[in-house]
Amino acid sequence: MTDASDAGDDRAIVITGICGRLGRRLTRLLHREARVIGLDRRAFPDRPRDIEHHEIDLRSKRAQDIFRSGEVRALVHLGVMHNPRDSAEEHHAWNVVAFQHLLEYAERYKVPKVILLSSANVYGPRPDNAQFLHEEAPLLGAGPFSEIRDLVGLDMCAQSYLWRYPETEAVILRPSHILGTVHNAPSNYLRLKLVPTLLGFDPMMQVVHQDDVVWALRAALAPGVRGIFNIGGPPPVPLSRALQLLERSVLKVPHSVARVAVDRLFRWRVTDFPAPELDFIRYVCMVDDARARAVFGYRPQHALLETLRAVDEERWQ
Repeated sequence: MTDASDAGDDRAIVITGICGRLGRRLTRLLHREARVIGLDRRAFPDRPRDIEHHEIDLRSKRAQDIFRSGEVRALVHLGVMHNPRDSAEEHHAWNVVAFQHLLEYAERYKVPKVILLSSANVYGPRPDNAQFLHEEAPLLGAGPFSEIRDLVGLDMCAQSYLWRYPETEAVILRPSHILGTVHNAPSNYLRLKLVPTLLGFDPMMQVVHQDDVVWALRAALAPGVRGIFNIGGPPPVPLSRALQLLERSVLKVPHSVARVAVDRLFRWRVTDFPAPELDFIRYVCMVDDARARAVFGYRPQHALLETLRAVDEERWQ
């Protein structure tokens, strides 16, 4: 596989959402082999000295100026808002509208590579899902809360860009549940000391270590990689087995009771889990990553127990 640094090309890789946990990990890998520019509304005070960081809104004119120079060889979009308490309007403006602006800049200023970190959640957890979903499966994850709707919207924007501009190497990565120091719903759920599960449901769970996702992002930067790719992890296990391996205490709750309770706790700001997310511990949503393995040699490097225990890491590795 061609090295992601693409030796001899001194144009920059632009990373949005660079201040998030995955963005920082990817940056600390890439800055050794390529020029990196970060775009994020948040500060990045401990960034490596050779990182150029712009603390700006992606929708601003200043963001367009980064691309206008013509010195951008790749855009890696990680800047997806995941706060379930923000309004649907704010989510849409920051996620979908901002990404559309980025795609316009990429097309206007001829950026040869565009990568979106999407999610396997776009397929949706459903009782009629196949055991392993391929990239052609319909995106049925848009539910009653804005986070999944926006993920589907972003993914569809990237797909449209992929087909409209065949001269651009557009890549969409759809990883299964990412575990690690990231503050996402799967990791936060598995960090609970007393973990609620749904009585009568024990779905197979597919998880992937955050560093395997970072590896996949780097691999997707290689010249010639283009298309949609699922990203899996170690072999899936039932939810109950994953909790046993983490030595968590379990509270089994009927689904009807859990839904009412979680909805109230969310409204009272006791929990950050919206009730629709209960479907992820009720139904299966696993992906087939054969395409990523065949095209750019993806192989998860972290075993199941190591991946699960990554949620308890409280410092950078």
